[in-house]
Amino acid sequence: MVTFIRDQLRRHIRTDKGRCPFPVMLIVDSQSVKAASTVGRDSRGYDAGKKINGRKRHLVVDTLGLPVMITVTAGDVRDEIIARDLLWRLRLTHPQITQIWADSAYARDLLPAWTAETCGCPCGRCSAPGRTWVRRPSPQVEG
Repeated sequence: MVTFIRDQLRRHIRTDKGRCPFPVMLIVDSQSVKAASTVGRDSRGYDAGKKINGRKRHLVVDTLGLPVMITVTAGDVRDEIIARDLLWRLRLTHPQITQIWADSAYARDLLPAWTAETCGCPCGRCSAPGRTWVRRPSPQVEG
């Protein structure tokens, strides 16, 4: 129900701003957040890069900054691991997406090859240092 309301609000805001109600370009990033001592150890972990013991929020937003997908994991989950799940779910729920911007943490190791093979979208780096893009072919319109 919350997902439905979020999606309806995003479509309404995008339409009011003169945009297509369905975004075709997304941005994904994560943020590590300290967890209270009352949070169970099974749902938190140590993010060595940020030196934080807690959880990690993975947000996917459109170019207006409106949320498309949110996932919370333990802090020790690497971004490129969760990126596979995020990209797969985005492929299933938002087939109109043609480009995804992400930082280099989401494109380490075998993610570009996995994305091309599994999701059907090539993955490569753009010219901006530390940025990665994932591009999917546009749907063909028959006329």
